[in-house]
Amino acid sequence: MKAKMITAIFVAIASIIAIFVFAGLYFDQLQKNRLEYIGHFESSISDAAEEIDKYLGTDADYELHYNMIISHLGAARNMIFLVDDYTEKQKVINEIHFCFIKYPEQMKDKLPEVSEAFHNIADHLDKGYDELKLITESVDKLGS
Repeated sequence: MKAKMITAIFVAIASIIAIFVFAGLYFDQLQKNRLEYIGHFESSISDAAEEIDKYLGTDADYELHYNMIISHLGAARNMIFLVDDYTEKQKVINEIHFCFIKYPEQMKDKLPEVSEAFHNIADHLDKGYDELKLITESVDKLGS
């Protein structure tokens, strides 16, 4: 009876230790995934800024570059959606993506400002989100 009790206590302690180890591994992997999503998001924003710069530098094939910008913004939108504590930033990215899709003529005039805001975001400056918010507010959503 005493041996069974000692074995049961040992198994209980081992089980508790295992739970803490697996919980630690889970939270560690969760943090790694979060950082990976943030990295992909920043890469997509940087790619969109580079695409705008390419268009502004050469003034070539607007349709192609514009579609590439939308594609990079879509990828950024998907990645930031997977990050938990980015709610306000998610809204700003969703709004700018919506403006690029819905109002291409208006956004064509705002490309230099958008590029600067994207570069600020890629450089980890929160003012880039404020700049994007101002840009989306300046778009005439009742127009074309």
